[in-house]
Amino acid sequence: MRLRTKDFLTFAEIDANETRRLLDLAERFKRRMAAGGAPGTDLAGRTMAMIFQKPSTRTRVSFEAGMFQLGGHAVNLPASDMQLSRGETIEDTAATLSRYVDVIMARVFEHGDLVALAANSTVPVVNGLSNSFHPCQTLADLLTIRERMGRLRGLKVCWVGDGNNVCNSLIYGCARTGMDISVATPQRFRPMSSVVSEARDTISVEQTANPSRAVAGADVVMTDTFSSIHDDDPAKHRLFIPSYTVDDRLMSRAADDAIFMHCLPAKRGREVSASVIDGPRSAVWDQAENRLHAQKALLAALVGGRGRSRRS
Repeated sequence: MRLRTKDFLTFAEIDANETRRLLDLAERFKRRMAAGGAPGTDLAGRTMAMIFQKPSTRTRVSFEAGMFQLGGHAVNLPASDMQLSRGETIEDTAATLSRYVDVIMARVFEHGDLVALAANSTVPVVNGLSNSFHPCQTLADLLTIRERMGRLRGLKVCWVGDGNNVCNSLIYGCARTGMDISVATPQRFRPMSSVVSEARDTISVEQTANPSRAVAGADVVMTDTFSSIHDDDPAKHRLFIPSYTVDDRLMSRAADDAIFMHCLPAKRGREVSASVIDGPRSAVWDQAENRLHAQKALLAALVGGRGRSRRS
């Protein structure tokens, strides 16, 4: 398959049909790997530049391993090792990398840096995480929910905690797949109003400060750390803990067959109790693995077979 969009920055760039087809492709890649099939050639001869302004475990390993498994190559570029750290502009970096590689994945602080990177790149740019969105995580989350629940449309997802970058992209993902979402978070930590407004064109998006109300009857309960990278505010912890901690009591309000999900890394005893994340309803390890398969599908759809668009 081929995506109509050049870049993948928020999740809003793809429609419902493209979302479904990406998940189907990810499932095929996962089955092939589980069956011990030969490495793919979907990205043979392709190279990806990976820019990291933030620490990474799952994003770096899943993208690098995914490129290798599909016959491509990834170049790891910590921002501190690039000329970006000495004042080279995002625009000049984009123009240069476009002459060398077939796709750029960037994990950054400011979402505006990704927008500038994409605007000045002639090759696809993928958001590996920004302060506003985390679309690759959402793609893996949708794959995990569909595997576990057998469907997406008609389910209820509940998000508990900070209405952060992961939550913003998740709302878009729910809108593309027909899942309603209930978001429980303090008023000043709600997700982006523009995202909520757009999603409400197709699904129900409930916002509340009451986690028990939000979780009631949910098929999927999700959370994330209350501390963003390089943001460990004790005052914020006091606001969220224990009211927004997903524990056994809160999970008992969800549907009997509900699953728990967390994008990781997790802080047990803060946003989630050990009994929940390590318990039988937890899908977090499938969720983590599915970053690999979902991103392989995304990369194959963005650059596999695509004619090289770099300017000579």
